[in-house]
Amino acid sequence: MQAKASSRLRPCTAAGFDPDCRACPRLARNLTQVRRDHPAYHAAPVAPFGDKNARLLIVGLAPGMHGANRTGRPFTGDYAGILLYETLHRHGLANRPEAVARNDGLKLKHVRITNAVKCLPPANKPLPAEIKTCRRFLATELNELKSGSVILALGGIAHQSVLRARGLKPSHYPFRHGAVYELPDGLKLVSSYHCSRYNTQTKRLTPAMFDAVVCQAKNLVKN
Repeated sequence: MQAKASSRLRPCTAAGFDPDCRACPRLARNLTQVRRDHPAYHAAPVAPFGDKNARLLIVGLAPGMHGANRTGRPFTGDYAGILLYETLHRHGLANRPEAVARNDGLKLKHVRITNAVKCLPPANKPLPAEIKTCRRFLATELNELKSGSVILALGGIAHQSVLRARGLKPSHYPFRHGAVYELPDGLKLVSSYHCSRYNTQTKRLTPAMFDAVVCQAKNLVKN
């Protein structure tokens, strides 16, 4: 038991996803408590999911308490994932219209999904320092994209984190729903309101709006 506990304290690596990352003390404490309260939950950093050769990378905010934090897969098992996976399926980017568990047979085509912050933050609000610390992983994921690939950022935090991970100033690329930016490195950035329960229930983001922005991102990909 002691050896297992010490491996959990290993710091984040400089590149690549680390399933044992504990670099953010507040997030690490939160996951420890969640693991105690919900022993069956994943309650650990959540890895990216999808096609390893994706030309479209979707970037969310962070795992949801009873979604990705529970299942161990981005946008799986929570409300936000309902609209996301239904839309991806409609556009031929997923073989199923819903995501319920890691073993549900869902596969993505040409798409990969990740989060700006890989661990569950308290109240779903990561601190600026935590977003910055986790950005090393996002930077690696962006570096793996081929020129002509597209990044679809869900929400302002994801939008800004993508830009900072590429060494760009967010003030030069202001966030707004449906915005499309050509980045200096040959990538394109498309921004959308996050498909959260709050945004969809308040109609800030409608299914038609989200369908349009996913379609836009898909059509921008250069083979």
